[in-house]
Amino acid sequence: MSDIPGDLKYAKSHEWMRQGEDGIVTVGISDHAQASLGELVYVELPEVGSELSPGDACAVVESVKAASDVYSPVEGVVTEVNEALADQPELVNEQPYDNGWIMRLSDVNKDDVAELLDAEAYQATLEED
Repeated sequence: MSDIPGDLKYAKSHEWMRQGEDGIVTVGISDHAQASLGELVYVELPEVGSELSPGDACAVVESVKAASDVYSPVEGVVTEVNEALADQPELVNEQPYDNGWIMRLSDVNKDDVAELLDAEAYQATLEED
């Protein structure tokens, strides 16, 4: 069973987001997504300064099995990317909700956040698959 922290919001495409007190949003892929992909060997990060809309493909995670796009769950501007993933893509597998984050966004559209799933609703989508 996947780990689904209750303090995060989720997209149906398996991205999670955590909003900090400063309004900055951290984004990564869910435990379910990383487990489905298997051992990650490469992460292509978005460019800092990129303006994203919900559903935009903004990063790529590659495993020994497949490559998969990562989609922005919300509208925002990329302010930071997790440079550690260049040398340690396995951080996404080992700590998907902590050191395995992919990007941080500012100027996030609050309406987009409201449309994301809570942990219970995200769990329900996994059970449907």
